[in-house]
Amino acid sequence: MDLWGPAAESFRLNFPEANVFQQDLRILTPEKVLEKTGPIDLLISSPECTHHTCARGSKPRSEESRDTAFQVIRYAEVMKPRWITLENVVHMKPWGRYGELMEELVRLKYNVREQVIDASEFGVAQRRRRLFMIADLMDMPGQIFPGSAPRTTVWDILDDSGRYKMTPLRKPNRATETLARADRAIAELGPNMPFLIVYYGTDGGGGWQRMESPLRTITTVDRFAYVKPTDDGHMMRMLQPDELRKAMGFPDNYIFPPVTRREQVKLMGNAVCSPVMEAIVRGLKLTKQCQNAA
Repeated sequence: MDLWGPAAESFRLNFPEANVFQQDLRILTPEKVLEKTGPIDLLISSPECTHHTCARGSKPRSEESRDTAFQVIRYAEVMKPRWITLENVVHMKPWGRYGELMEELVRLKYNVREQVIDASEFGVAQRRRRLFMIADLMDMPGQIFPGSAPRTTVWDILDDSGRYKMTPLRKPNRATETLARADRAIAELGPNMPFLIVYYGTDGGGGWQRMESPLRTITTVDRFAYVKPTDDGHMMRMLQPDELRKAMGFPDNYIFPPVTRREQVKLMGNAVCSPVMEAIVRGLKLTKQCQNAA
């Protein structure tokens, strides 16, 4: 379920046999959901992260937004799934009610494992660290380990076929700070190497990154520009939704709903990397198989 229309439509398009609820989960009841779905084994949740993330800077936080995490408890109490996963930004953990959230899961008899997972260790071309609470009614969930997927980088998601139009880096209306980021990259790499400009962020990277590394964290707004040297000088363009889709680990057959480019970028920034969730579900199934074998 999702209140945002493009997210709900994305799910309908890519999972046409699923029941999709485009409603406020605080108003929708778990009983109403069960009428459509029947009993469930796994509840996958990603409560609002906007008012936990450090990307918000010094802007005020909304406790009403943060408290949506407790809707997971409300739904679990009625649905009684064998497993629950709760995903959020790492900055959720210092939240004053985080311990209370954990206690509520324990009250419902769940065994809970907390784990911070970096998607780049699971074959995803993006450094995306997220906090996961993984809960099991019958046993303590095992730690999630990376498989054998190869390390991927920006080159693995980039479409450099000429499909997307590039413009001169040093055109008259280019922002001064954009040029400063590019100049810092060129000063370190030399004039003949491509790179990414990284808009906003406080990681000390100077506003740019190398192509030979995984992409930095995708957010809900445009953040990355590809810059490459040519005979006519450096050219640049923003990374496109299809490239961000690859950097989220989404499959090639993923369908974007008919929304604006900005909304497509937001869809990617709000998503969970597919290979990470696949690894978590495999781990839960393995636990079940081990119990059955015993």
